[in-house]
Amino acid sequence: MITLAHMSDIHLAPLPPVKWTELVNKRITGYVNWRLRRQSTLAGDGLTNLVRHMKEQTPDFVAVTGDLVNLGLEPEANTAWNWLQTVGEPDTVCVAPGNHDAYVRPSFGFNNDRWGEYMRGETLGAEQFPFVRRVGEVAIITCTSSIPTGPFMAYGRFDEAQADRLRRILTLLGDDYFRVVLIHHPPNQEARSARLGLHGAKRLRKVVAECGAELILHGHTHKSTIYAIPGLNGDVPVIGVAAAGAAQSEESGEDPARYNLFKIERLGTAWSCSMREFGFQRLSPDIVLRLSLRIY
Repeated sequence: MITLAHMSDIHLAPLPPVKWTELVNKRITGYVNWRLRRQSTLAGDGLTNLVRHMKEQTPDFVAVTGDLVNLGLEPEANTAWNWLQTVGEPDTVCVAPGNHDAYVRPSFGFNNDRWGEYMRGETLGAEQFPFVRRVGEVAIITCTSSIPTGPFMAYGRFDEAQADRLRRILTLLGDDYFRVVLIHHPPNQEARSARLGLHGAKRLRKVVAECGAELILHGHTHKSTIYAIPGLNGDVPVIGVAAAGAAQSEESGEDPARYNLFKIERLGTAWSCSMREFGFQRLSPDIVLRLSLRIY
């Protein structure tokens, strides 16, 4: 049995010192949003306690679906590296980058240089994404939707070239592996948005329908969600997790910080997969089991 943990949208706080010259671009809107809203909702010991609780479950592997940083500042890359080290070494943790990790054009370069070890694995060629990490009979396939966007935009992109590589990877892995696809932005039809959604979501759904997958994990919405999209041999669960850096207060309008834990094994010719959701309640400092269900 393989145990896979999933968390997302870390938004590490506090921000490092910000120079005014670094705000002469999209960062100005993000900085204002941080000062008015985020600095109170994404601070405190909640994230530390959530990671500690997750590690007590002794997962075999941890998947993080992006948004480790906030404004894509170069010092934030060091903060993200330090945090990832508390989660685990690169051989047991991987990251699918989010829109904040490529906030402005240089941001992804800063982050890739500093914690890119967490964003690498087996590939079909020179391109970084999608990459594969294999843990027993589980294959974690990490895609990217991370691109710089303009002010007030937070959409992602899944282009045809990446779709072709994902198609080949899913086909090569086939029925030998429980294939888990990671991406920051949700591919669901219900989540489409020109400003916030995944440009190329239809393309990703088409690849999954043609080649199959067993599970898709994402973040971005800061909500705990469960959907399904058509796959080669039936519906494929699509599961989003609340922001790990979120606060407990109802004022934020977001779900309190949570993570998901999946237990996966092959039973004869079929797969078994169960999920447990752990996280905070709005009126309690305790981390509790919020949901338990069987997926396969």
